[in-house]
Amino acid sequence: MRKRRHARIALPFTVLASLAPWPLQAAERAAVQVACWQPSALQGTPGEELVVPASRHLRIPHIAGLTVEPTPRPLPGTVRRVLLPPNKKLVALTFDLCETSGETAGYDGSIVDYLRSQQIKATFFAGGHWMASHRVRTQQLLSDPLFELGTHGWAHRNTRLLSGADLQSEILAPLAVYAAVRTELGQAQCAAPLRSAFSAIPDRPRLFRFPFGACRPESLAAVAEAGLVAIQWDVATGDPSPQRSARAIADAMVHNARPGSIIVSHANGRGYHTAEALTLAIPLLRSKGFSFVTVSELLAAGKPVMAETCYDAHPGDTDRYDFLKAHAPTAFPSWEPTIHVRPGPSLPR
Repeated sequence: MRKRRHARIALPFTVLASLAPWPLQAAERAAVQVACWQPSALQGTPGEELVVPASRHLRIPHIAGLTVEPTPRPLPGTVRRVLLPPNKKLVALTFDLCETSGETAGYDGSIVDYLRSQQIKATFFAGGHWMASHRVRTQQLLSDPLFELGTHGWAHRNTRLLSGADLQSEILAPLAVYAAVRTELGQAQCAAPLRSAFSAIPDRPRLFRFPFGACRPESLAAVAEAGLVAIQWDVATGDPSPQRSARAIADAMVHNARPGSIIVSHANGRGYHTAEALTLAIPLLRSKGFSFVTVSELLAAGKPVMAETCYDAHPGDTDRYDFLKAHAPTAFPSWEPTIHVRPGPSLPR
């Protein structure tokens, strides 16, 4: 049996410097959003969360001329949670926006609407394919001071099985899409008078989440070479399973979260019952004294707890997705993280 190996380390100053400024430019980012969208345009629309077969296949963006900044001192593995000072009770909500080739995944506006209504900060890990097919929604998230965007691969391919150009495109193509979508926003008529405010929108993502939560040394090295920090989680809600109820998802959040936790859910139409679960879990987490921050803010507040490899609940559990080597699916296989809820009463009905 593989042993779980964690290390608590201090982030290099160069990494902290790139992550910490995000919350300092909130007003500028908000100004861009207010100028470009009416409140009604920001709200989700019924049916927008549905996953549908794609009418066309998106080409992988050209990455040959993409400029990246390798991390000078790459972190040894992946961040699972953050060790905080005793007086801090911070938690990071994260939502994956995954999309494979051959489909158009959804945008669960009810999740985003609720986060905005409650002023809850969150981090979205968006796939390059998803950003390319949801350009306006990506721009809205980019301009919202509550949120930050990390990347989640190009088309949710298992990086344990990729090498060479395929591995590079899975990691770097989302950076190219992000840059193009951000540039389009900056050139829009609504943003033209706000050049200085627009500069508050980060020019590139700094965080990366591995598709399927699976990796190997070669893919970890490729992420560091791209100047990205690999982010995992220590609390999985199990929301990709349609059979998992909102109450069970909320139970997983409330009973498993601890100071410095990173919680993984989905907002791409595969976060079944997640929107309802948030309305149950967030008030209870707040009553326990938790505050919600982005992953970058969480990293800046303490010391990351690292793992040498990628996994869901225990080392090796995401290796089961290696069966994807036999075929390249156009839809996600069943992905149901292992849920271990700490003892405690179910949420009140």
